[in-house]
Amino acid sequence: MALRDTVLCRERCMDSMGGGHLGPLDAPHVVSTLPQNMIEDLSRRNQIEDVLQLAEEDEGRCANERGVSFLSNTSYLCDLRHDIDEASVAASETGVVSRWRMKDRMKTGWVALCLCLNIGVDPPDVIKISPCARLECWIDPFSTASVKALEAIGKNLQTQYERWQPRARYKVSLDPTVEDVKKLCLSCRKNAKGERVLFHYNGHGVPRPTTNGEIWVFNKNFTQYIPLSVYELESWLGNPCIYVFDCSAAGMIVNAFCERPEWGLGGASSNSLKDCILLAACGANETLPQDTELPADVFTSCLTTPIKIALRWFCPRSLLRLDPELIDQIPGRQNDRKTPLGELNWIFTAITDTIAWNVLPRELFQRLFRQDLLVASLFRNFLLAERIMRSANCCPQSYPRLPPTHQHPMWHAWDMAAEVCLSQLPTLLNDPENAEFQPSLFFTEQLTAFEVWLEHGSDRKKPPEQLPIVLQALSVGIFPYVLKLLQATATDLRQILVFIWTKILALDKSCQVDLVRDGGHPYFVQFLDSPDIHAEQRAMAAFVLAVIVDDYQHGQQACIEAGLITICLSHIQAAINIQASPNAPSPEPLLLQWLCLCLGKLWDGSAEGIDLALREHAPTILGRVLSEPQPEVRAAATYALGTLIKVGADGFSSEETESDADGDSLTAEQQMATILLKVLCDGSPLVRAELAIAMARLASSHNKMFRQSAAAYLKPPSHAAVLPTYGAGYRNPVYPYPAQLGHSGSYLDIDQGLQSLEEGIPYRPVVRIVRTSGSSAGSPASAGHSPSSDDPVFRESSGTAASNEGSRLWRRSEAGSVYVQCIMAVYALARDSFPRVASLGRKVLRLSGVDAAQVVVPSRANGGVSYLRNTPVAALPPTPPVAGILHRSTSWVASASGNLASTWRISTPPPSPPTRPPFLAGPSSSLRRVASMDISSALSGTWDSSRPAVRIAGDIAAHTSSPILNTSTPGLADAAGMSTFGLSAVSLEAGPSGPLLPESFIYKWSCGHFSRPLLEPYHDDEEEILARREMREKEAIEGIERCQQSCASKVTDEIGSWDTGSEVGTKAVLMHPFKPLVCIADGNETIRILDYDLGEVVNTFENHNAPDKGVSRLCLLNELDDSLLLVASSDGIVRVWKDYTQKGKHRLASSWQAVQGHRPGARGISAVVDWQQMTGFLYATSQISSILVWDLDREQLASSIPTHSDSYVSAMAACQTHNSHVLTGCADGSVRVYDIRSTEMLVSEMKPHATKVVGLDFLSGGDDLKMISASQSGDLKMLDIRKSSEPYLEVDALKGNLTSIAVHRYAPVIATGSGKQRIKTFSTSGEQLSVVRYHTSFLGQSIGAVTSLCFHPYNVLLAAGASDSMISIYAGESI
Repeated sequence: MALRDTVLCRERCMDSMGGGHLGPLDAPHVVSTLPQNMIEDLSRRNQIEDVLQLAEEDEGRCANERGVSFLSNTSYLCDLRHDIDEASVAASETGVVSRWRMKDRMKTGWVALCLCLNIGVDPPDVIKISPCARLECWIDPFSTASVKALEAIGKNLQTQYERWQPRARYKVSLDPTVEDVKKLCLSCRKNAKGERVLFHYNGHGVPRPTTNGEIWVFNKNFTQYIPLSVYELESWLGNPCIYVFDCSAAGMIVNAFCERPEWGLGGASSNSLKDCILLAACGANETLPQDTELPADVFTSCLTTPIKIALRWFCPRSLLRLDPELIDQIPGRQNDRKTPLGELNWIFTAITDTIAWNVLPRELFQRLFRQDLLVASLFRNFLLAERIMRSANCCPQSYPRLPPTHQHPMWHAWDMAAEVCLSQLPTLLNDPENAEFQPSLFFTEQLTAFEVWLEHGSDRKKPPEQLPIVLQALSVGIFPYVLKLLQATATDLRQILVFIWTKILALDKSCQVDLVRDGGHPYFVQFLDSPDIHAEQRAMAAFVLAVIVDDYQHGQQACIEAGLITICLSHIQAAINIQASPNAPSPEPLLLQWLCLCLGKLWDGSAEGIDLALREHAPTILGRVLSEPQPEVRAAATYALGTLIKVGADGFSSEETESDADGDSLTAEQQMATILLKVLCDGSPLVRAELAIAMARLASSHNKMFRQSAAAYLKPPSHAAVLPTYGAGYRNPVYPYPAQLGHSGSYLDIDQGLQSLEEGIPYRPVVRIVRTSGSSAGSPASAGHSPSSDDPVFRESSGTAASNEGSRLWRRSEAGSVYVQCIMAVYALARDSFPRVASLGRKVLRLSGVDAAQVVVPSRANGGVSYLRNTPVAALPPTPPVAGILHRSTSWVASASGNLASTWRISTPPPSPPTRPPFLAGPSSSLRRVASMDISSALSGTWDSSRPAVRIAGDIAAHTSSPILNTSTPGLADAAGMSTFGLSAVSLEAGPSGPLLPESFIYKWSCGHFSRPLLEPYHDDEEEILARREMREKEAIEGIERCQQSCASKVTDEIGSWDTGSEVGTKAVLMHPFKPLVCIADGNETIRILDYDLGEVVNTFENHNAPDKGVSRLCLLNELDDSLLLVASSDGIVRVWKDYTQKGKHRLASSWQAVQGHRPGARGISAVVDWQQMTGFLYATSQISSILVWDLDREQLASSIPTHSDSYVSAMAACQTHNSHVLTGCADGSVRVYDIRSTEMLVSEMKPHATKVVGLDFLSGGDDLKMISASQSGDLKMLDIRKSSEPYLEVDALKGNLTSIAVHRYAPVIATGSGKQRIKTFSTSGEQLSVVRYHTSFLGQSIGAVTSLCFHPYNVLLAAGASDSMISIYAGESI
């Protein structure tokens, strides 16, 4: 029967391999008699069938474009968040904002009008023609008595100025004396105070100014002309002041002002120069025009009645030939733009503004045309004066000096608009009741031109001339207009207004005051909560509201009262609930991001807002956002949770009693801390940085609790803790990264428990790994889990702590557990692989009372790296160093050897040495990062129990007065890649003024999304980038076809061999697919980029500065674009480098701990990783019970694949031609195939080797069903996923000591390397192709013990690294 069962099973299996399906067996008794292992094999065959069917579907989809299917068009880790520069973010925040809205506005409050006409008497230096211009302020002075005429002229001039500044106070002085002028000026300055004064001087009845800068007035009897120095005038009027000089040779006065010695020296007088403005009618050697078609005071007429003088000047030059007298009959008012006169005034203002905006520097334009309404009006009209008076051979002067504008092309637009209006004038005047005025199309045409520029313009081109006209079309400046529009109820304007205000607030945050003051914030709150609004538009509204409440208490209060907290939380909850529904679209990340940021700004520092948020269950809602796929969203949610923590005095632990409100707040903040710890192992540094900032707020608010937890956690073990029972129950966590707070199902219990801070009270040591129930190792469900505060172990360990002050809160086990978890997390952050996160973590440690005591910077010599090495001592099984977590060493102090293997705080005499030999018989190499120093004097001296020493990840430090250590004792390198720091004693007392809390810049950086230009800039190199990508795709496809169609190749032709200068040998090599570059990583993690065409190193940099060195893998991301270099270290940390080929310009784009939660009893760390460009997945594993799948697009742990093996994974390969299969080899010789698309994931498992699997890969040709694996003993096994029982081909490649294997991605060639200085290549059919050996002859090839091999992906080139400093590249030769 057994034979029959076997045959039947074999037939069924062959059917399944051929594509058939297993049907029901004929006889039930046959099933019952099958062995269990055959039943399992049948089940596995069913899984293989499903996998084959999925593979066939993939094959059919890309059969028509085979080569292209292997290439991924997606780029990873190239988003804006990977270019974050904290300095640039801060600089952009504090930089000069374009002064589109003047903050330092001024007002002209007083106007002094000084008219020296002396009607009927001509000055001696003026010769008038006959007939000549006579009108003054549009009045003929000879039409009535001179006294009445003078009074009428003075009254008219005041009326003309009042048109531009009706609120100013006016004083008129007619034919004054020096005393009159002095009294006038002093009175104006006294009353004006700090406001601007305007001094208008009409000198048509006196001689022209002198070269010394003197104007003329009269004596009391009008018998003499009295000179008045402009310097005296300035001393009376003071500053700020604007002068208008309407007289011949007025340029003399301007020259006199500018030639003053103190004006040219700068200093204090430079402000006077800036606050002084001069307008002069003509040049120093010019006489005012006397043409009868112009008034005598043509300059004053241009400044005060521009429309009238402009049309009168234009009429004789127009083809219409209108009578200039009709100008006075134009209907309408100048301030009513719906009338002809009002429209002309509006057009004139827009055109003169446009001319000034196009020709003046921005600062000068803002000062003259935006700061003061009267000054702006006068300068607009001054442009007209220049145009008109230049036609009469006069050149008006000004200070500040303006460039010539009389021939600007925009004057033609004014002439056109004037002609259109004047052409209707006869009809309007002849039939005023029936004639209808046709408005000009000027603004419509200019808006159309501006729209065309928006569609086809560029930020590299000249700005549009129509921009000031657009603003004038809306109003004089856009701000008052859009502010007023918020009161409108029109629904069609809502989206436009939200967009406009988004741009305004992105540019100028100070507008928040105007919005709140004028009640504009409810508009955006209602818009945010309106139905049928696009998510991006909601995000804009959330941004506007976030800016309104940003550091503005009145804005916070107003928005809280408007119900903004409830609205934002409801939208977040709705988005998450919709996402949880099947087949539901994912929520808009930008909206979620800004809802969280808005909430964070809304309740930051607002006790009322925080209390309301807690009542609305905000922590729970935001906690669900922490698992969103976008790092920006997760960072924003972390920021919002952090701002929920009240920052202030530590009132929770200082009193015996507590109020219910404080108790509820404390409980809520502890809950928030637990929620925040979910992102401790996040793959994005942006998220971890926000976590560190949130921890800083928590450490500041709960400072005493943090200090007590740190002191208790850092207290060294007692004798009982040093000598645990050795045996099967002993657990030595090799990599207790904080992920073991709950990632892979096991976490480190609090290392020694919360030690009592009361003298004489013993504490119970707890050193063990606790396996959580109900969660398999590495399951995705546990990926974000933190240890529950109600865990019995935590309750036991935390319940023993009590301060001398007797705080009831500290006696709560849950509270103690939370704080110790936070301390552990802070230590992890302080050891983070990303420098900024590590820096923030160290700041939190200082807030917790743990201060930096020493800094040791690794020394570099001859391109290598040297560190202070520790003298090894015989010890107990050690706790190896871990980045981020503090653990007590379980090693013993051999006092006779004078070596310290542990850090101590001793309050009792030193215990006797252990007697059990196994603890002292360990290999000397098993203890790492243990300081060596003489402590014999310390052991015999007095121990101070009040100064606990600290050990963090193996580093040792103590208080400076400790008998063991002092400040001169060097520490070890910092795993954060910055510098090394030891940690001194924990201070239990918070200082009166602690360090400032680190500032988050996720908000400032996120604002950049809306402050970027609306137009997508046209890049000149965009076509070049696309062309380069197409060229690389073509080159890759050609290479793939060439490799697939080629025969097997001998790889023996050495095209080059280079000495890298490394002292520790090469650990990994990688060939660039499109450049003659090879990336080399040595044992010290020094990365070198070698150009093998030029034979020179183009860049060298250190991957990190930590003392623990070792590279596991080099991978290339985004090879078709600007590629990134991924460097995986042996400790499981992954770093991704940008611009790695450019000397000195390499930058760290991202880094994270890819391998987390090692299995109990693991003795070393050697991370195994592989990258799959097609899916964006990074597979990482080590001595853990699962394969962690990281999604680099999300920078998040996507899933966890259980290894189903008692042995650790020693080699792994992800299929590069199909996006589903992953291959692993283990230390016990077993090989497993996983399909991430299937439910079970494990597809096939076999054990082809008896020794450790060194390397494996899918065979070339795009076939993901055949594989090759190589063991340490040197045998190669060709495997087929469809025949998992045994290899279909075996090759004895190298007899022992196989160190590396490389399989060409597309060509049928395999390379193996040996520690015996030998490289062999084979075909995929098992045929040996070539051998490269070590030769001692002169012409022979010299290679060291091979440590790494790598093929070029699209050419048959092989790079080989050795244990020495040599790197060699071999070319293939077809056979």
